Amino acid sequence: MQNFTLLIGRLGLSLIFILSGIGKLTAYQATAKLLVAHGLPPGLLPLVIFAELGGGLAILCGLLTRWAAVGLFVYTLLAAVFFHNNFVDHGEWINFMKNLAISGGFLILAAQGPGDLSIDAWRRRRRQRQKIFF
Repeated sequence: MQNFTLLIGRLGLSLIFILSGIGKLTAYQATAKLLVAHGLPPGLLPLVIFAELGGGLAILCGLLTRWAAVGLFVYTLLAAVFFHNNFVDHGEWINFMKNLAISGGFLILAAQGPGDLSIDAWRRRRRQRQKIFF
């Protein structure tokens, strides 16, 4: 049951990043303008897309999960600070708190690991079997 729960949790954490990364790819120029409007260079956009899409897919599949979780923890905190820092706007405050909650989920995932229903677990089992034979 715990492994299934971790899989569903990874799905929940990853989906927002996968969809957001795809959205940034399809609206590349508009997203670059948004970065500039928040004082960031548009050259960061490929890294942002990689973090969201690549990190989200890694979390979903359970590939390099602990590394991806730490990376998305940092990314999500930075996004909160740069994009949701207008606390006078209640919606921005809620988005800031949402990012903190998601960041907490990534820390838990980094500490717990992805569970047995993951590529990381498959790779670990495969290495253990190879050690037996060699």
